[in-house]
Amino acid sequence: MDFNNYLEIFIEESKEHVQAINDELLNLEAEPGNTAIVNEIFRSAHTLKGMSGTMGFEDLASLTHEMENVLDLLRNDKLTITSEIMDVIFQCVDLIEKMVDNIEQGGDGKEDVSGIVLKLEQIQNPSISPVQEMSAASLETAVTAERTHIIDIDEYQLTLINEARKFGHNVYEVTVSLDENCVMKAVRAYMVFQAAEELGEIIQSNPPVDQIEEEQFTDSFTILLLTQKDATDIQTQIRNISEVKEVIVEESLTKPSEDTAKATGTEEQVTEVQPKRTVEKEDTEGPKKKHRSKSIRVDIEKLDQLMNLFSELIIDRGRLEQIAKKSQLGELNETVEHMTRISTDLQGLILNMRMVPVEQVFNRFPRMVRDLAKELNKKVQLVVEGAETELDRTVIDEIGDPLVHLLRNGLDHGLESTEERIASGKPEEGTIILKAYHSGNHVFIEVVDDGKGINRDKVLEKAIERGVVTQDEANTLTDQQVFALIFSSGFSTADKISDISGRGVGLDVVKTKIESLGGLITIDSTPGHGSVFRIQLPLTLSIIYSMLVKVEEETFAIPFSSINEITTILKDQVATLHGQKVFQFRGQVVPLVYLNDVFHVPASDQTESSEQLFIVLVHRGNKTMGLVVDSVIGQQEVVLKSLGGYLTNIFAISGATILGNGEVALIIDTNQFFK
Repeated sequence: MDFNNYLEIFIEESKEHVQAINDELLNLEAEPGNTAIVNEIFRSAHTLKGMSGTMGFEDLASLTHEMENVLDLLRNDKLTITSEIMDVIFQCVDLIEKMVDNIEQGGDGKEDVSGIVLKLEQIQNPSISPVQEMSAASLETAVTAERTHIIDIDEYQLTLINEARKFGHNVYEVTVSLDENCVMKAVRAYMVFQAAEELGEIIQSNPPVDQIEEEQFTDSFTILLLTQKDATDIQTQIRNISEVKEVIVEESLTKPSEDTAKATGTEEQVTEVQPKRTVEKEDTEGPKKKHRSKSIRVDIEKLDQLMNLFSELIIDRGRLEQIAKKSQLGELNETVEHMTRISTDLQGLILNMRMVPVEQVFNRFPRMVRDLAKELNKKVQLVVEGAETELDRTVIDEIGDPLVHLLRNGLDHGLESTEERIASGKPEEGTIILKAYHSGNHVFIEVVDDGKGINRDKVLEKAIERGVVTQDEANTLTDQQVFALIFSSGFSTADKISDISGRGVGLDVVKTKIESLGGLITIDSTPGHGSVFRIQLPLTLSIIYSMLVKVEEETFAIPFSSINEITTILKDQVATLHGQKVFQFRGQVVPLVYLNDVFHVPASDQTESSEQLFIVLVHRGNKTMGLVVDSVIGQQEVVLKSLGGYLTNIFAISGATILGNGEVALIIDTNQFFK
């Protein structure tokens, strides 16, 4: 069979299982006695092992097999969870993730797993010395020494079990003990068999079924059950049967009986017989037992292509609207209005398809924070809120690195050491909150810590020392403006350089990346109580609402998200302050930017001199600025197009759009005027 067709599904599902294992391991560290968590990890590892073996990735399968053995000992209380064991399992997960990434890049997924496998073997059998090797067969014997198999199966049944395990099924030995005073044991046994068949498929029983029917057994019997249910579900359902005294469910480590093995000439070989009839039965019964989500995986490139085609449709819609206005044809107007309504609904649908929860980015941070806290010898709790908040996938792809910088900065600079926290009367465990929420057409992401806050005087001292601001300027800065100085290039308040932070890189990169996404980052901080880094991002970068304005003969688009309001003033209301054109608006002095000067727009002979100026008031944070334009055309939905590789780093221009009349309008990035 050619498994290449299933490679993409294998990679996606493997990533999901690796993420699930990482999440549950963090939960297990918090609740080491919770067996249910170990069972969840075991199931993910078991499925991952089966998929890897089926796809032929032997190194990945062998590593997950050894990890599964350790997890099996943990869930059966044969091992006690320690920090050392957790570290080894985390190393396993890191290596598994590396191998899956290699497979995704077209590699064979091969890695040297001998070192980590030896650590796993030592956990299972502490008597193994670091230099001692243990074969897979002897390892299995050591792990299963305490487990006795009371059910013999033939080669065909073993093949059936192995095939089912590849598809994520579990195989359990279910031992049922009846009450000693039970009068009709055969009837109770029949009821147990009936309940078990509702849970899955019975492979074999001990004693055999005919002896149980004739009551030729004591008070207990064992069945070998193939099922997708977990042990808890099985115990619950069978215990509900009256006169059932005890139900013991154990993972089966089955192998063929000695007679069968001798007959076939081997104990380990598995025949290639495909039990088609039974597997088909499992497939047909599966959907009845488990609700399946009606969803399909769609390639990201197809979604991008769909978005590009729809963008062209938006441009043509604008053109049709203009033609309909000029023609004054009733039927054409009605058709265009109907098309506008439909395309608006379609736009909402396409944008929703591209929206993905920020959980995809947030998921990797708990593990990162755990490792970093251990390295810094700090006790930290990461609280994630609003992980279901959705963002356009183009924004999701870019936001991960800035958040990594902010979290590392919060851990290293923000949170005090355990000794400092205790001395200042704080809990020894610091808290970092990673929160996302919607507000209007924006998504806000906050990184909050309860550390020592930002030292205003220290920031100003460093800023003056590095020439970022002068002493005179420093005396006039507000707290917000001082905090914003830490985003300056090469700025750092760290007393010593470390691998985590303090090299003068990071926060300036964060600011640049956020602003390139059309976003904004601000800081609030209270000395002794902590800091809040707040990121504001647009919901989508593809289609934006904008105000179209005229400057001479050129048309520009200003995003609605940046506009406060639009007003008009007379030319004689403009004053000059320290060489900057300003005007007074509602008690506030607002600086002016003349777009015709900034973009060097040539004056037109047909331009009429007017005593009135149109001012578009834009903001960034709590700062306001006025853009001087010749006229305001009106609001319009525009498609943001890149200017391409030849037109990069153009001041205050984020892209372009094509208007309904075929004219190209540049889209203004108002954030750059505030620099």
